[in-house]
Amino acid sequence: MNKDILQSELQFKALRSSGAGGQNVNKVASKVELIFDLEASNGLTDDEKVLLKQNLRNRLTKENILLLQCEESRSQHKNKTLVVQRFFDLIEEGLIIPKKRIPTKIPRSVVRKRLKAKRKTSDKKAGRRPPELE
Repeated sequence: MNKDILQSELQFKALRSSGAGGQNVNKVASKVELIFDLEASNGLTDDEKVLLKQNLRNRLTKENILLLQCEESRSQHKNKTLVVQRFFDLIEEGLIIPKKRIPTKIPRSVVRKRLKAKRKTSDKKAGRRPPELE
């Protein structure tokens, strides 16, 4: 992953933000939308693209485009910085290959202890039953 190339491939769109801001909110486009085309990216290898498609499948459009928005601040510049940071965090998280889980074997002593406890409970409940009359 080459961050410099990825940074140059990002596209931004400024939109009007919702929420607090008074009269200013109707005039200023402070919300920032980041657009990243995963297929056309030169900053990622083919293996990384496959891994990101798999790990970020819920966040990608049908054309494999990633859209992120930020409207936390009233400043467009600050929102742009925040959305770029969020983008790189998401990419780094998506490139992590999870370790394969190796199931452990249950020790014999644990199995014996569980069966002994079951037998004890069974005997206790059997002792509460009324005796069988013939």
